Amino acid sequence: MTPGDEHDYGESARTDESHGYGGTRLRLPENDPYGGARRGGRSSSRSLVTVVGVVVLLIAAIAFANRGGDDSSSTTASDGPADKPNPTSTTASGTKPVASKSGTIPVGYAHDAQGAQSAAANYAVALGSADMFVTASRHQIVDTVYAPAVAAARQSALDTAYLSETFLSNIGLDNDGTAPDGQTFVSRVIPVGTKVTASNANNATVEVWYTSLFGLSGEASTNPVSESWFTTTYQLEWTNNDWKITDFQQKDGPVPVGRDQQASTADDMTKAVEEYGGFTYAR
Repeated sequence: MTPGDEHDYGESARTDESHGYGGTRLRLPENDPYGGARRGGRSSSRSLVTVVGVVVLLIAAIAFANRGGDDSSSTTASDGPADKPNPTSTTASGTKPVASKSGTIPVGYAHDAQGAQSAAANYAVALGSADMFVTASRHQIVDTVYAPAVAAARQSALDTAYLSETFLSNIGLDNDGTAPDGQTFVSRVIPVGTKVTASNANNATVEVWYTSLFGLSGEASTNPVSESWFTTTYQLEWTNNDWKITDFQQKDGPVPVGRDQQASTADDMTKAVEEYGGFTYAR
């Protein structure tokens, strides 16, 4: 029932009662100015109100959707009208996250807190990828995401870790970091959200909460692909006109409650990893 219908029903009831009709209606002549013609007019007015209401709602919805591309929508309570809603922590800004790429890694971030969050999310994806297990691609990733002052030291430490035969054997990889025949190695990070905990003109601390897929997909796999949840805190520095990592710390969780879903087959998992590409992440 529309507001117009509700008002019409109430007015009709009051009119009948005031004329002493009670529960019985009196049929008036066809030419009576308050008979059929009057009620027909109400029906038309109700239809008009309904149509106008739908049009108004449609216009409002379009205006609300278009507002996402307007920089004014990010106005906070301190610098704009109080009746404008503040953006939530998950609202996209609409600003393009990067200007270019180094290999497959986005680079060239904005010199602000948003740019730092975009950099941290994309760097987490690169550092958590299967490419880190191949020497040449690992060196390229480290040189891209780490600040020059720390890149050499990180390179050496990571080479020691990733070239360890014990480490590779424990996760089911061959000594050169490749998967055994008939199996697919999966290592993928999917950021869920980012948060700046400290920042100034040239430094930022950004937390990246993400889920990670890791393991070997294949019928003979003894280390099937599993899901984990972590939060990594990155220390970023503005250097050479871009955000770069200087240090990081990792912790478990937050971990959501798992749903009662049947695990996919090894073939389905392999197909998904091969067919579904990743994203460029941004605030």
